[in-house]
Amino acid sequence: MVKKAEFVISSPDVMQCPQTTLPEYAFIGRSNVGKSSLINMLCHDPKLAKTSQKPGKTLLINHFLVQGTDRSAVGPQSCKTAEAARPASPIGDWYIVDLPGYGYAQASQKQRDTLRRMIERYCLLRQQLCNLFVLVDSRHAPQKIDLEFMNWLGEQQIPFSIVFTKSDKQGRMRLQENVEAYKKVLLETWEELPPIFITSAEKKEGGEELLAYIDEINRSMAEGE
Repeated sequence: MVKKAEFVISSPDVMQCPQTTLPEYAFIGRSNVGKSSLINMLCHDPKLAKTSQKPGKTLLINHFLVQGTDRSAVGPQSCKTAEAARPASPIGDWYIVDLPGYGYAQASQKQRDTLRRMIERYCLLRQQLCNLFVLVDSRHAPQKIDLEFMNWLGEQQIPFSIVFTKSDKQGRMRLQENVEAYKKVLLETWEELPPIFITSAEKKEGGEELLAYIDEINRSMAEGE
């Protein structure tokens, strides 16, 4: 489904992001959640996004241009507005956006505030954003910082999905318990759950489901749904 992916630009603010009408799919999560590894798995390129054992390395908004294998027409209209369709562009041409992680305790308060503003401005102002994939470490019980961020996204009506990472790091029973725990907590205040995906970059699991979901959104745009 992904023919080619390449790094385009790093931006310190949403206003300096690429001037394009192609759809964007952003990835975010707490520091060291496995974001770069997941992006690399999706694009079949282990060197595309820089991985590190040290958390808090992503400090800018990073755009990666993805070219898919299906080159039929898709409308590049904004995902967050109901604009009329513009001239078609190739399906498969879309962006992965690697956003800075949140909740890195060792960062200074000033740096945390700067990153928070960067993230919020991108989520609120980027018209090309079609879906935000919120990455959650599947080894842990529901974390307050993740739940607060998801609730904020819901309040702002920003479309998002939950991606559980590192599913290979514990047994299937423990994995299912943690996923169900998140569902239970969310359903205390949510009427329905966002789409949920379970992935393992190491085992290369869950990537096809994520790409199929992205393809589904792109095709819905092309059909004007």
